[in-house]
Amino acid sequence: MNNRPKIAIIDPNTLSALGLKSILQNVMPIMTVDTFGSFAELTANDPENYYHYFVAMNVVLENKAFFSDHRRKTIVLTFSLDTTSQFSEFHCLCINQPEQALVRSLLALEQRAHGSGQHLPPMPKVLQQKVLSDREIEVMSLIVQGYINKEIADRLNIGLATVITHRKNIMDKLGLKSVSALTIYAVMHGYVDINTI
Repeated sequence: MNNRPKIAIIDPNTLSALGLKSILQNVMPIMTVDTFGSFAELTANDPENYYHYFVAMNVVLENKAFFSDHRRKTIVLTFSLDTTSQFSEFHCLCINQPEQALVRSLLALEQRAHGSGQHLPPMPKVLQQKVLSDREIEVMSLIVQGYINKEIADRLNIGLATVITHRKNIMDKLGLKSVSALTIYAVMHGYVDINTI
């Protein structure tokens, strides 16, 4: 039986929903993420079992009563950072921005809503373990803050080849493939303050 908390994405745009699902699973690996193409699909699958609803704007507008009643759980997926007054009662997430900015917005939302994760269930043991060396943590911190390899080498007073080796080892040890995933890991584990990325 899977007792992990669940998040629902309700968005008729399949590509958008799957992309967000992938990012959310990185931001909150303890969550199960389900996608629904319509409000009817959500209501057919016990909607009260979900911690949060990430919902396309049009779906919220068509089902405003339900989402207003669940406004603390609802995050409206908008196309602009400048949200209109009809969504003022909701948390909003602009999905029309570069991946790094979207990841930062999700992390900020998660930290604000869950008091730096304290209201969430504990991370699985394997994800709590310290798998990186102190030097790898230093390198990771600089990577997610946007420094390039040469700048990292200069700041840490190590060779460029050493930085590249550390970078590869970090990604291999964590099983990550992108800087966005690394950023999520670093912030969620408290290695980097979200305000520095």
